[in-house]
Amino acid sequence: MKLTGTTVLVTGGARGIGREMTRQLVGLGAHVVAVGRAPGPLVALQAEYGDRVSAEVVDLSDPDAVDTFGDELPGRHPGLSVVINNAGVQNPSDFLTADPRASRPLLRRELAVNLDAVISLSTGLLPHLSSRSEAAIVNITSGLAIVPKPSAPVYCAAKSAVRTFTRSLRYQCEDGAPHIRVIDAVLPLVDTDMTRGRGRGKISAAQAAHAVIEGIRRDRTEIYVGKARLLPSLMRLSPSLGYRSLRHG
Repeated sequence: MKLTGTTVLVTGGARGIGREMTRQLVGLGAHVVAVGRAPGPLVALQAEYGDRVSAEVVDLSDPDAVDTFGDELPGRHPGLSVVINNAGVQNPSDFLTADPRASRPLLRRELAVNLDAVISLSTGLLPHLSSRSEAAIVNITSGLAIVPKPSAPVYCAAKSAVRTFTRSLRYQCEDGAPHIRVIDAVLPLVDTDMTRGRGRGKISAAQAAHAVIEGIRRDRTEIYVGKARLLPSLMRLSPSLGYRSLRHG
């Protein structure tokens, strides 16, 4: 897929992997609509890239705000042809020790950002994407959707749900709108603010962003990045070994 001259939506586009995607997409000649909740990083991003980036402050945990943004976006950016649902939050959770009432708002926000916003933007922007000659929806998931870890059950569940949603949506588009590619990008542990102090063997945000963008350009429907490439084979050969690999993660 040709990205030069396209308009690309990147949620979480001012931090971590999203910021690297923005930087690399701009380098390829794309215009990026970068979405974030905090104005500061978005202002800095626009100051760096000028009119090559449009900054949008949206709280992706607020369904009404997400719906309004999705409804209005095509009017502001009629050239939009690629949607990258990248934003994510992860809250370590121990349900045996946590206060359930105190935990619920965080868990619901986690589901809203990681799952509800992905579904809302993917489906809400489909009518516009259908009008383009070539389009793509790219949902960023995780190896944790395949092999979950005990410390982040809601994050793992949400990413697993996004994988299933992405595959089903791909089937619909293959049958009814084959010019829209629906892509699942499965990431390993990436060095970002979200993963600070967690795990070892991380790849950089720049490496993760590059792998995703290359997968889009090469028309991949599934993009397995770094160590995540091992997971399909591992889970075919020995699911029990795969699950044990993160049993204490």
